[in-house]
Amino acid sequence: MKLYFIRHGLSEMNALGLRAGRSETPLTRKGRTQALVAGQEAKTLAIDTVATSPMGRTLETAKIIAKEISYPTSKIHVSNLLIERDFGPLEGTPWDPDLNIDDNLDIESVEEILNRANLALQWLQSLQAENILVVSHGAFGRALRSLLVADLPFSSPKQIPNAKIIRWL
Repeated sequence: MKLYFIRHGLSEMNALGLRAGRSETPLTRKGRTQALVAGQEAKTLAIDTVATSPMGRTLETAKIIAKEISYPTSKIHVSNLLIERDFGPLEGTPWDPDLNIDDNLDIESVEEILNRANLALQWLQSLQAENILVVSHGAFGRALRSLLVADLPFSSPKQIPNAKIIRWL
C-alpha cells in the first residue's frame, strides 16, 4: 500500500491566520485552485481510493481532486477519524507556532490525537487499496506522519503546508 496525504486547500481562517480546528471554514479561491493543481499532480499517482475528513474544507478539496483524477466522488470514504484536532477554547484564535498548547486540558491531547491517528491508519489499511489519498488537516496529518516517519515526531515541524501531496508509506 502507498499512502499519500494532503492537507486541505487554503481556508478562510487559514488566510486570516486563525486556528480553525473543528470550526467550519470554507476554502478560499486560492484554496480551490491549490486543490485543482494538486489533482492535476495526482493524475500520475494511480490513486484508487480517496479518504477524507467530513469537514467542509477537506471534503471540497477531496471532491476537486477526485474530479481531476476521474475518481467517482460518490466513492470517497469519509471518516470522523480523519477530523482535525479539537483545539477547544483556542479555536478561532491567532495561530502561533511557538505557543505550547499541549498542557491545555480543554483541548484534545497529543496522546488522544495519536491514538486516533493509529485507529485511522488501521481503518485505512482495511480499505485494501494500493494507492490511498488521505485528505485531512494539519495537526491530524502531523499525528499520522509521526506514526509513519520515525524521525518526524508530532511536534516537528509544527505545520504541514496546504494542498501539497506527500507520500509517507
